[in-house]
Amino acid sequence: MKVVYHQRFTKVYARDPAAAAGRMESIRRELGGRFQFVQPKPAEIEDLKLVHSDLHIRGIQRMGLTYDIALLAAGGAIRAAELAVSGEPAFGLIRPPGHHASRDHCWGFCFFNNMAISIAKLKEEGKIRTALVLDIDLHFGDGTANIFRDTPEVIYFHPQAGERGRFIDSIAQFLSQHEAEVVAVSAGFDRHEADWGRMLTTEDYCTIGKLVKEFAQRVCQGKRYGVLEGGYNHQVLGRNVEALLNGMA
Repeated sequence: MKVVYHQRFTKVYARDPAAAAGRMESIRRELGGRFQFVQPKPAEIEDLKLVHSDLHIRGIQRMGLTYDIALLAAGGAIRAAELAVSGEPAFGLIRPPGHHASRDHCWGFCFFNNMAISIAKLKEEGKIRTALVLDIDLHFGDGTANIFRDTPEVIYFHPQAGERGRFIDSIAQFLSQHEAEVVAVSAGFDRHEADWGRMLTTEDYCTIGKLVKEFAQRVCQGKRYGVLEGGYNHQVLGRNVEALLNGMA
C-alpha cells in the first residue's frame, strides 16, 4: 500500500485542530518505513472546478498559504485515487480535510473537498463510472453528500450507530448490499475512544480496513483508497491510521 504525502503538510496554515503543529508528524512517525511514500502534485484549477464554483475557489485563493496547502491536499487525493484504479491501494496522508466542503461553501476545518474532487476526476477521465464513499469520521460529511446528491453513480455512506459493535456491523451490512468500481474511505479518526467520539478502539480501525479490502477484492478488482479527514489526539492518531492501513493493505 502506498501513502501519498508531502512535507508541506506539516505547515501550520490555520488556527484549528486539523492544522495543529505535530499532527502530521505523529502519523508519519508511526508509519515509519512500513509503507512506500509518494509525493503528490498540487491539483489544477480545472480539477477544483469539477466540484466547486468559481466564487468558492476565488474565496479560498485569498487565504494565501491555506490555499496553497489545500491545493496540494486535493492533489494528494487525486494521486491516491489514480493509484487505486491502477491496482495499487493507497492512502492520502493529507491536510486540510475536505468532507465539509460543498460546491459553494465550506466549514469544519475544510476548504476543498478532496474526496469529491478525486472521485469526480476519475469519472471525468472515464476511469470509473461508479464509486462508493465510506465516511468513518465522527461528523457527517455534508459537503460530500451535497456534491453527489444528484449523482446516483456515487454512493455516500456515513454510519450513524452510536455503539462500536453496531457501528462496525452497519458498515459490514452496507458493503454487503452495494457494488461499485472503486471504494474510497473518508478516514476520520475522531471516533476513537481517546478522541472526541469516545467510541472506537484502535483495533476497530483495522477491522474496518479489512472490511473495505474484502469488499474491494470481491466487488471492484481490489480498487480501494482512503484520505485523511479528522482525528485530533496526537497520542493515538498515528496508531489508528496505521491500524486502518494494515487492514486495507
